[in-house]
Amino acid sequence: MPEIVLTTFDWVPEIPRGYVRDLRVRWALEEAGLPYCVESVSFRERDAAHFSSQPFGQVPWLTEGDITIFESGAMVLHVAEKSDILMPSEPHARSEVIKWLFAALNSVEAASLPWSIFKFSDDTTQTPGRQHLDNFLNTRLQHMEQVLAERAWLANDSFSVADILMADVLRLVDRFDGLKDYSACRNYIARATARPAFAKAYADQMEHFAAAD
Repeated sequence: MPEIVLTTFDWVPEIPRGYVRDLRVRWALEEAGLPYCVESVSFRERDAAHFSSQPFGQVPWLTEGDITIFESGAMVLHVAEKSDILMPSEPHARSEVIKWLFAALNSVEAASLPWSIFKFSDDTTQTPGRQHLDNFLNTRLQHMEQVLAERAWLANDSFSVADILMADVLRLVDRFDGLKDYSACRNYIARATARPAFAKAYADQMEHFAAAD
């Protein structure tokens, strides 16, 4: 079996540590129990080889033999396909996982990411556009609160790859106290991040970047 190689930056500033998206892939690999190694590319200088693997100059990407995959959702799905833990084989159960996986990336992260960018910038100016982002995110969170008040995990009463992505999307909102009125969402994050695979993935990412300081 070809070795799985996960490529991320050699270093990032302290603020994004713990949230760089190689964490999602590390988490999935740890949950699946798949061996892998981590390689680095320069954060400060992004050459043609970097752009050939990740056309937006970002990280991470995953290589397995002659397969190279960018975009964290695609990588996590690729890993999940190798694991009954993360992706059930039964068609109806599988469809439940897949739809929630895409809901995390399309319906929730589409609202949370622009909101979070403003939070990272420390821009506190309240404008009509900013209020629109707040409203958009809160609408999505209200729906997720209703869903998560009724279940421990998103699909089939079992932890799956969909929970890796949704929990990671919501973690960033929680970092900026955006879940203060959404207790079910907060409890969901707590359940997900209490898993040993998350703890190891998080610690490994933090150690990786700290080693380059």
